[in-house]
Amino acid sequence: MMRIIKLYCRHVLVVMVAAYSMPASAEILWQTYSVSYLKGNHYRVGDPQREVYTFEYAASTSWGDSFMFWDHVIASSGTSTNYGEWSPRLSLCKNKLLCLQQADEQGWLKDTMLSATIEMGEGFTNYLYGVGLQFRVPGFRYANLDFYRRDNDETEDNWQTTFTWAYPFEVAGQVFLYDGFVDWFSTTQDQRSSLHWTSQLKWNLGENFKLNSPLYIGVEYTYWHNKFGIKDSEAFPTDESNANLLIKWHF
Repeated sequence: MMRIIKLYCRHVLVVMVAAYSMPASAEILWQTYSVSYLKGNHYRVGDPQREVYTFEYAASTSWGDSFMFWDHVIASSGTSTNYGEWSPRLSLCKNKLLCLQQADEQGWLKDTMLSATIEMGEGFTNYLYGVGLQFRVPGFRYANLDFYRRDNDETEDNWQTTFTWAYPFEVAGQVFLYDGFVDWFSTTQDQRSSLHWTSQLKWNLGENFKLNSPLYIGVEYTYWHNKFGIKDSEAFPTDESNANLLIKWHF
């Protein structure tokens, strides 16, 4: 019975949210593409020195929103791997299913969502499904909180909470952006609970050259506790504290 429920949630919810969130099925309110480059020397679980090339796409539509990225990781040993995620979300209020927020657009709750994520790695695919909240926080471009049930391909299923944010600000006339995410997922018999915090502090260099879209340089900092659910130990350290050089161009 649980397997039937999982398959139903996996296929119906993910397909439903995906269908309504993709630009082909909705009016696009805004969208952005970007490519970025990272270089760091303190990675855990594998080669400590890596370069990462990332493509990202984000959009807000009349039905909800959608975010996807694809990483191409090159280790100093010469080996390479690929990893990607796609996270479509269906707005319950925009689709007149459920509106908990205030109609005057002044309250702290901006929207409620049905949320899904597909994680695609080397030889595995995980499906996440759940609910999300969009908050209205003064000064923030966005602040989101999502609660997921994880349907894992190689490990036991568990729970995940994800917080994402973006905070733009200016210093001496220069434009900066501090954004990122925090993931936490729960313990099972074959994995430990894990905390993954990644944030980027970026200076929009493109403003100084009158570019039509942002060109950022900055630093990405990542902290993992029990990376990938692997318990940190002296024999196999998996807690990661890693700063990377970052270059990111939106187009």
